[in-house]
Amino acid sequence: MSIFHIPAYTDNYIWVIQSGNDISLIDPGEAKPVLDVIKNLDLNLIDILLTHHHFDHVGGTTELKKIMSGKVYGPKGNIEGIDVHVSEDDKVETLGYKFSVIETPGHTLDHISYVESDHKIIFCGDTLFSAGCGRIFEGTYEQMHSSIQKINHLDPDTLIYCAHEYTESNLAFVCSEIDNEFIANYTDNLKKSLADGEISIPTKLSLERKINPFLLEILPSDLKGLEDIEKFSELRNRKDNF
Repeated sequence: MSIFHIPAYTDNYIWVIQSGNDISLIDPGEAKPVLDVIKNLDLNLIDILLTHHHFDHVGGTTELKKIMSGKVYGPKGNIEGIDVHVSEDDKVETLGYKFSVIETPGHTLDHISYVESDHKIIFCGDTLFSAGCGRIFEGTYEQMHSSIQKINHLDPDTLIYCAHEYTESNLAFVCSEIDNEFIANYTDNLKKSLADGEISIPTKLSLERKINPFLLEILPSDLKGLEDIEKFSELRNRKDNF
């Protein structure tokens, strides 16, 4: 599967699945950068897949619908432009690839993610970031924890395509909480890669289990005796105030 990114806003990634000259998009928060790429590369827009209602994920949808030939898929609710509303266990097929929908509320109540098991990838919007997770704006700690654990139960080789370049700032928080040589070395190497113009996404689930405390695989020592939801809630509160 060929996937590339289109930068949007200050740190958003619009993910593009490509097959020949045909493309489908995940979370086009802006139309202009997408239209520029389509024009420059002579591409055909087929489908759009949306994860949740925040404007930086859906803002370009209605304008892009004017040039697309397929459908807009997204969660149930009132997002303008959706043709097919999908929820847990529904299937979305685009460019010959079949995605399963999993509901991942917490960041928002309508949040969903798209999993393609054959190629071991997930487009998870703002649920799980590299070395972090999304803020809880509408849901509960329990919902967000459950959603992240859904992702954590995927194949460890799953590639995680989240929607923001937050990794360096997330790692700053992790390093302030956990003294770990692997994480420290990874952080140093990542800073060099980013300085060279590379990006940190996709990340792999097996790596996240080593650097992301929100999966609860690694933890600050003072949280290890708590129940899982207490661990998660305390971590999220600390990150919110970091």
